[in-house]
This record gives sequence, C-alpha cells and structure tokens, in this order.
Amino acid sequence: MYKIKILHVIENLRSGGKERRLVELIKGLKNYQDIQCELVIMSNDIHYQYIFMQDISVHYLIRNWRKDPRIFFKLYNLCKEFKPDIIHSWGSMPSVYAFPIAKLLRIKFINAMISDAPLRLKVFSKAWIRSKLTFPFSDVVLSNSYAGLKSYNAPKKKSYCIHNGFDFKRLKKIGDKETVKSKFGIETDKVVGMVASFSEKKDYKTFILSAQYILPKRKDLTFVAVGDGINLEKFKNIVSQEFQNRIKFLEKQKDIESIINIFDIGVLSTYTEGISNSILEYMALGKPAVATEGGGTKELIIDGETGFLVEQKNYIQLADKIEYLLENEKVAVEMGEKGRKRIKKEFGLEKMTNSYVSLYRRLLNQGI
Repeated sequence: MYKIKILHVIENLRSGGKERRLVELIKGLKNYQDIQCELVIMSNDIHYQYIFMQDISVHYLIRNWRKDPRIFFKLYNLCKEFKPDIIHSWGSMPSVYAFPIAKLLRIKFINAMISDAPLRLKVFSKAWIRSKLTFPFSDVVLSNSYAGLKSYNAPKKKSYCIHNGFDFKRLKKIGDKETVKSKFGIETDKVVGMVASFSEKKDYKTFILSAQYILPKRKDLTFVAVGDGINLEKFKNIVSQEFQNRIKFLEKQKDIESIINIFDIGVLSTYTEGISNSILEYMALGKPAVATEGGGTKELIIDGETGFLVEQKNYIQLADKIEYLLENEKVAVEMGEKGRKRIKKEFGLEKMTNSYVSLYRRLLNQGI
C-alpha cells in the first residue's frame, strides 16, 4: 500500500492551541493506514508528553538562536532522507524554514501559520512579513478559522479552513469535583474560570476587573485563572487584598479537563483568537461560555444559545453576563448542553481528522 508521507514542523509543544491541535491530529491519523507522519520540533519544550505514545518518529532540530540558519540545512537533509509528499508547517518560523526546502525538493507545502485573527494585522509586523514571504510559495494556506484567513488576507484560491477537533475520550478520567476543589482550596459552591496563557493576546485584566465587580455581591463564588506566561505576576498584583482568597491563580496544570469540570461558567477574555481550545473544552464539558467578540470565536459560540459574546475590554458587560448565568441556573445548564451537542456534531476529533486527510489526498491527487 502506498503511504502518504507527511512531515509536520513546529517550534515547540508547550501548552498552547496549535500545539494541542497538532498532537490531537497525529493521534487521529493513526487510524489511517495510508498516512505516515514524522514530526520536527525546534525546541525541547514539550508539555504534551503523550506525543511519545503515538508511535511517531520525532526529530529535534534545536536552534541556538531564534533565526538559526543551520535549521535550513538540517531540515533539508531530513527531507532528503524521509522523502515526504507534504510538508505541513505549524507556525510562522516553521513556514519560513520549510517553504524554500519544499520548493527545492518539489514537495507540496501546507502553510498553517494562521492560528489567530487580529482585527488589524500590523503592516511590517513579524506575522505580516512572514505571511507575505511564505504565502506565494505555499500550495495551501490553512487556518483553523475563517476569520484568520480574512485577517491575513490569504489568497482565496489557496485558502482552507479546518476547525479544531475535540476528543471526547479525554473526558473518561475526570476527577471528582469536590476532590479537585479541595486540592486548590476552593470552598465556595460556584466557580467561574478562565483557561489561557498570560500572554499579550489574552485579556486577564478584564477578567479580574469583572471578578472584583461581582465578588462584593456574592459570597458563594470563586474565580480561577489557569495558565502561565510572562504576565502572570503582573496580573496577580492587580487583585485587591480582600479578594485574594477568591481569585485564584492555578498556573499551568495538566489535568485541565478535571479543573474545567468544576466550573459553572467558562470565560475567555482576549484580544485576538482563532478557534479557542479553551472554549472547545468548556463547551465539551457542558459549560456555558462567555467570551469576547472577534476572530473565530463567533464560529464557535452561538451568541445567546451556547453562551454569550461581549465587547472587548468591557468588564461590566462581561460581569453582567456572568451574573445572569449565575442567577439563572436553568438557562446556564441548557446553554451548556447545547454547547456540548454542538462540539460533538461540528467540532469532534474525527471530523477534524477526516478534513485533514481529505485535504492531503486532494492536494496530492488533484494539486488543488
């Protein structure tokens, strides 16, 4: 049997959206006998350790500095040895490294550098420069949201969108709610949580301000922030002393499903987003989601049906929607259930994997 050989190239496998999506895809591709994958990682930073359980060859092309030119030669030699039919890059720098090699060796090139959807992509920003450099040499420009393709002004004839997929098997080992709460010192009946990195693209300030707006009115509620990043200490410092026991920072966690399971409401306050894995997880676990407008979030949340969309930076509006769901438990449960059904139907891992396989086959058989 002829096998389609795919070489995936990514910077790292730290905790993040595209990193999770890649590992989930590789897991799903094991079910296709005509697909063979190998993986290139440019860092030893690996959060998703279960990549090593997927029976896939992993190659480390470690950079001594961010734009290390030796990676071109190492990747070129690897491609000569593996002879992939397709190079599938995940991120802008992997795309920069991959496109000249793909052209030299006449390998089909899928450029999946788009995973966000900024309202305005800044001219001469790194993302803008790398998109302009790599898009002309790409056979496919791939995003996980239609909003992302629009933001980057991707060439229409090459543009494809494949949404994230959630693997419901992840929910088989959910921890007991009270045990999880006890582990993190949560004593209240209600929990509102946000899972996101503390990066420049995530708006934890609005989340914290909304928490401090609500908490004086309710004694039965704790807010939790799950994630780490360069701005973690900055946002810890804006929490008022009186609320430090009820706005908890759990930092980076592995058993994220068990933590989300204790939420009554899942929140994502952000400045730019493609398709958020956090929102996928909230909805898959039957939690109503409240998130800021923009990007691909509207492709995921149906406003007023599976959750609410609010204006960016508007902590009062965010607080109002959270309070409404806390005060209307029946509505919250119904929204959560509709969200779970939507993820199962439209954003399942099998559907995502099938879409990628279809794209690979069409690219090789029809040239797209």
